Amino acid sequence: ITLDGDGQNDPADILALLARFNEAPDPDKILVTGLRAKRQDSFIKRLSSKVANAVRAAMLGDGTPDTGSGLKVFSRQAFLDMPRFDHMHRFLPALMQRQGGEVVSVPVNHRPRRHGTTKYGLFDRLGVGIVDLVGVMWLKRRPIKSKIKRDANGEAGGDGGA
Repeated sequence: ITLDGDGQNDPADILALLARFNEAPDPDKILVTGLRAKRQDSFIKRLSSKVANAVRAAMLGDGTPDTGSGLKVFSRQAFLDMPRFDHMHRFLPALMQRQGGEVVSVPVNHRPRRHGTTKYGLFDRLGVGIVDLVGVMWLKRRPIKSKIKRDANGEAGGDGGA
């Protein structure tokens, strides 16, 4: 479970996300993400988020309406199977889909920021976001290496790592 640290996510929403996560036949193949309803942000922040989500969705084809919510549920193994890089939190849906997983968006509450200040401005986020977007587009086109299960002697065998 991931959750923001500034109080904008409502911890009460975790139960709804967990319920949907627990319905999945394979917990390593699902990411349940919050879809911020009635956002309590400034107009410019909502607009820039809407534009960024539209560009990301068009370029990656992930079908996720909102990747900006910090409230997400996924398995430890699913995370460990993902390539890691700075700011990857923006692209978790595309990374989950890359490894054959499903992404489900669940409406969640969104509250005004209670603690701290934002670490990103419009242009800070734009520059880093574009570089990361190109990187994720590249990743999506690359094959995922299979895991090979080895026995105590280092010999390949078994179930192929499943």
